Amino acid sequence: MNFFECKVSHDQVEESTGKKKKMTDTYMVDALSFSEAEARLNEEVAPFYNAGEFAVAGIRKAKISEIIGEDIEASKWYKCKVSFVTIDEVSAKEKRYNSTILVHADDFEEALKNLKEGLKDTISDTEIVTISDTPIMDIFRYVVPEN
Repeated sequence: MNFFECKVSHDQVEESTGKKKKMTDTYMVDALSFSEAEARLNEEVAPFYNAGEFAVAGIRKAKISEIIGEDIEASKWYKCKVSFVTIDEVSAKEKRYNSTILVHADDFEEALKNLKEGLKDTISDTEIVTISDTPIMDIFRYVVPEN
């Protein structure tokens, strides 16, 4: 999986004052390259903004190893740092491998529950290091075209 964190800037009219305000939305795109991520982002978000009044403000590669809860109806994405703990058979020392996992949930408690559920079949021991809210609006996975 190659995920790119993509920022989209656009103008939004504030209801209370009627003034335009510059906003930035964040999306994750599953793509092979920066150019593919930008092209797919433009295609996916165009229907959500007025007559193409948006611009790609930035794209960076994201180190996401897994996504949990894409099929769950929820309002937020949480970034979870998890340490997988193993024992080196030769040196008998503990080794930790950190991994970043995105979890879909409505609140922190649900994110923790969904993360634990997603990790329950993991063979190695795990330690949840952090769970933090993200500004991610949506994730666009690559879909193989039907031909």
